[in-house]
Amino acid sequence: MTVGDMLVATVPMARTLNLEFLETTAERAVVRLPDQADYHNHVGGPHAGAMFTLAESASGAIVIAAFGDQMSRAVPLAVKAEIAYKKLAMGVVTATATLGRPAADVVAELDEGKRPEFPVTIEIQRADGAVTGEMTVVWTLRPNA
Repeated sequence: MTVGDMLVATVPMARTLNLEFLETTAERAVVRLPDQADYHNHVGGPHAGAMFTLAESASGAIVIAAFGDQMSRAVPLAVKAEIAYKKLAMGVVTATATLGRPAADVVAELDEGKRPEFPVTIEIQRADGAVTGEMTVVWTLRPNA
């Protein structure tokens, strides 16, 4: 099962938008939102909520890729998110997520019995490469009781 398959199997909201998981590694996740009229806003582009879900799903994909081996002892949870819509998004949009801290540092904190937090930054782009949005999601690995 790929990281994308795992994410849509465990997070029902992620499968509603027909997201395409193009790349999912511990260093980077790239997820595409197809152009779908059902998810357009009043100006004909992807709705802000659809772009938020796209970016948050990309962040979840990199978290699974980077920390999937820790799932038996900790649950990944989003702590907070902030998004900025920079330019008008039209057509297909793609979100690229990157970890804001080395995964080894996060795991070391978990090993120490801490509940580590780490940011994931996401850039949303149109097909022409223009950045239409930027998002940061702060995640934690909550140790199992």
